[in-house]
Amino acid sequence: MNQPRRVQLQTLGCRLNEAELESWAQGFLERGLQVVEEGEPADLVVINTCAVTQEAVRKSRQILRRCHRANPGARLVISGCLASLEGEAVAREAGVDLIVANRDKDYLVEVVLDTLDLPVMPELAITDIASPLLARGRQRAFIKVQDGCRYRCTFCITTQARGEERSRLTGEILESVRRFQRAGIHEVVLTGVHLGGYGGEAGTDLGGLIARILNETEIPRIRLGSLEPWDLPDGFWSLFADGRLMPHLHLPLQSGSDAVLRRMARRCKRDDFARLVERGRAVVPDLNVTTDIIVGFPGETDEDWRQTLDLAATMRFGQIHVFGYSPRAGTLAADLPERVDARTRKARCEELQRLASRMRLAVLREQIGKRASLLHESLPVDSAGTPRCGYTPNFLPVHVLSETPLQENRLLEVRLLGVAEDDAILIAEPLG
Repeated sequence: MNQPRRVQLQTLGCRLNEAELESWAQGFLERGLQVVEEGEPADLVVINTCAVTQEAVRKSRQILRRCHRANPGARLVISGCLASLEGEAVAREAGVDLIVANRDKDYLVEVVLDTLDLPVMPELAITDIASPLLARGRQRAFIKVQDGCRYRCTFCITTQARGEERSRLTGEILESVRRFQRAGIHEVVLTGVHLGGYGGEAGTDLGGLIARILNETEIPRIRLGSLEPWDLPDGFWSLFADGRLMPHLHLPLQSGSDAVLRRMARRCKRDDFARLVERGRAVVPDLNVTTDIIVGFPGETDEDWRQTLDLAATMRFGQIHVFGYSPRAGTLAADLPERVDARTRKARCEELQRLASRMRLAVLREQIGKRASLLHESLPVDSAGTPRCGYTPNFLPVHVLSETPLQENRLLEVRLLGVAEDDAILIAEPLG
């Protein structure tokens, strides 16, 4: 029997890209191809690119070129936001055989096999939906529920790359959740470009989707991807009464100044954001809120920056992703006047990162002495410092002390003993 064709899949960027990669892996396995890890020889390489910033563009091209050098004889397929925005330029890169734009991503496996005339080997098919996930050392499954965005934030290129909003049918999502659960997966993450817009074109919403997953499946843990703070549906907080919905939300703030938020075309003011977080914490015990903040957006004055720092300091964020603003060609913000100079931008980033580190340690210390349920994951092979074994329900990293090896992909009850402050990670011991 011939050996199956070997496929290597790579991605960078958002969780949605990760969800798409998992779907492609399953599609190739179901057609008898073999999914291999980075660094292994491959006959076909598929890269899901990112273009949210110029740095992401640079990294995408770097991965493309590295993959071609490592597998010069492999067929090379490029998809993702860079492929959609700069398809002609990407197609001219050495070794590129095929561009699959975002609009065709859901059919990538079929497009690749048909266009490149690659043989399928159904007798070698693997239908276990969890196998490509676990093979890559992942225990949680990312499920794409929608794509595209209706909004036009002035700094964002993703709307152009992903197009108009479209949501998956609720029934399809429910079946994906059930399949993962039957295959032994304990945790799913719902993802989308504009997750809070789910179902808008079909007369439903994200709250309805979550309620159906909770009522019609038995998956033990459900997480949500990034949500815009103005998008939470009616009755949203009451959904957390079911402990299977994990108490962590990533709500992008972007700035604590209303003047800057207007220039960004954001739809949530600083006071609205603060009230939203206050309401959530009043209803959901141990709710961990994380966020994104863009530093040095055009026109950001010293007073704007002070307002951002002051608001961030009161929010007790579990983590802040700090982004120094850089112009992204093709966005409205790229042409805005009153650029903040690089030195000021750097100083503000460092100031915010110091604040973020203090808040993160404070949030971690609040957990000491508590019990938590942990999804035990693969230990990082070559990570420096204290290795992460998994996350608490509110998405705080944990290292478990154990004299005997612990089984991966298992829900584990632990007691949180302390914090390894240099690595910002909780230390725990297993119970029972």
